[in-house]
Order: sequence, then structure tokens, then C-alpha cells
Amino acid sequence: MNWGYKPPSWLLGGHLQTIYPAIIASKIYPKQNWQRQRVLTDDKDFIDLDWSKNARQKAILCVLFHGLEGNSSSHYSVAFSCHMQSVGIGICIPHFRGCSGELNLGPRAYHSGDFEEIDWILRKIKEQFKGEIWAVGVSLGGNALLRWAQEKGESASIMVKGVASICAPLDLSQSGRKIGLGMNHYLYEKRFLRTMKHKAREKIKQYPGLFNYKNVEKSQSLYDFDNNFTAPLHGFKNTDEYWLTCSAKQHLKRIKVAHLVLNAFNDPFIPPESLPKKEDFNNLGIQLNTKYGGHVGFAYSPFAGNLNALPTLITSWMKS
Repeated sequence: MNWGYKPPSWLLGGHLQTIYPAIIASKIYPKQNWQRQRVLTDDKDFIDLDWSKNARQKAILCVLFHGLEGNSSSHYSVAFSCHMQSVGIGICIPHFRGCSGELNLGPRAYHSGDFEEIDWILRKIKEQFKGEIWAVGVSLGGNALLRWAQEKGESASIMVKGVASICAPLDLSQSGRKIGLGMNHYLYEKRFLRTMKHKAREKIKQYPGLFNYKNVEKSQSLYDFDNNFTAPLHGFKNTDEYWLTCSAKQHLKRIKVAHLVLNAFNDPFIPPESLPKKEDFNNLGIQLNTKYGGHVGFAYSPFAGNLNALPTLITSWMKS
């Protein structure tokens, strides 16, 4: 599959290509009229699914798993929603626990390798939608989706026609450390920590003693936060075990369904050297590495009609 992305001449560098689409999206795209469905989980919690209008009646459905601290209002979610509906494809955006605007009820959150959660969500969607389902994961959601496909093997094709990963940190250790370096810490890591710590403060009120709250509050990096919150809540010994166990890069050949893996070489916090090589894929996988794009950026000019190049790429891949 040949695809090359070239940004507008004035959109220079990975940081600008990452940040600009997130800022401008609300000014370009119309407000989305999501139809929210709350689904109760087996562990007495809930997950919120946002469906586009008449999505269940379409022949094809795109299920979009968001990234770290994302939701259906994220710039990429809105871009996908607008494009998919314009070409007659329904879209459903599941929210990882605690990301739909309301704190979840259980003594857990979500994480980069949450393939069991992905499986449960896809099964609930499959119960309601009988047409073709294509699953797309963005950043954290992309790694988790690939981990699901790896774990399911050949049975993944019963659920979906294919899976696509967009700008996923497939080597969590390298990306997790890169996001804390230099300007990345101030532009991205501190922003993530702010919302994640807020959720941790609310979670400790629900479950006093669930984790060491003082250590979470003192965390100055995603590594520290994962060590004090994410890892203990989800059964990992520490951050190192969590990141190593949940990285999708090491098991790509186990995927038995069509899959697309897209990354940009100028992504601010996914080092090019951390990306898989051609030999890491089997014949069902397509790897696309672009020179430009930033982290889930891939923006066009605001006068181009469709601000984001990603949804068009995905629909082209679905048809190929």
C-alpha cells in the first residue's frame, strides 16, 4: 500500500504537526451528536459507547479506540466521525474506564495492554452490529488493539475484518521514557499527569488504601505514575514489567487478521528506532512509516475541507 503524507509548508516539525490539529479541530469540525450507550460490565462497572447517528443500520462500522486520556471529543475522534459518516460508514467510540467524563465505579482504570477489555467491548458491539466491523486504535488504543489481535489469533477475524494502529507506542519502554525528556515533559507529559492525577485523587476517595496516594501525587513522570498507580491497580509488579509485558512490538507475527500499523518518524515521543522492522510482520500486516505527521497529527490546511489525512487513509485501506 503506497501512501505518503506531506504537511502544509508552514506546518513545520513534529511538535507543531502534533499540537496544531488538536487546537484547530474544534474550529473546523461541527459538534458531533453522539448517541451514548452505557454498558454494564461483569465487575459491576460501566463502559460508555458513543455511536454516530444510525450507526447500527450501516453496512460497515468503524470502532475507534482512543489514546491516553482521550475520548469522543478528541480531535482525531471528531475527524474520523465526520469522514466516516460522509462516506456512509457508522462509527462507534468506546471509552476506556474513566474517560467518558464520569469516574468509573471499579477499583481499576485502563492501560496500554488492556486486551481483555478490548475483547469485551468488541463482543458487546458485535451483539448489536451484524455488518462488517473494522477496528482502529489511536496511540495507547492502537497498542492495546494490536495486543488483542495477538492474543485472539485466528479467532480475531470472527469479530473484525481488520485492525489498524495509528501512532501507537509499540515499545512502551522507549516511548515512555522519551515523553519525559526535554520539551516533551512540558508539552505532553505534564498535561497527561495533570488529568491522570485528578482521576487518581477521585479514585482514592472511592477506595481508600487502594494505592499509595502520596507517591502518586509526587510522581513527576509517566514512569513514576505507572509505578505507583497503573501497575499495582492492574496486577503488574512495577512499571518495567507493565511496559515490557504490554508492548505489542514483540508479538506482531501472531496477528492472524489484516492489520495496518502507521507511525511517523517525527513523532515527538515515539523514537524511530523503537518501531518494528519489516521482518517483524507476517503477510497479513502492512507497515506505513511516514517522514511527517507528528503524533496523531497528519493535518492538512484548514481550508482543505477535511483537516485530517488519517480517516481517508483508513477508508482506503479498508477498500484495498
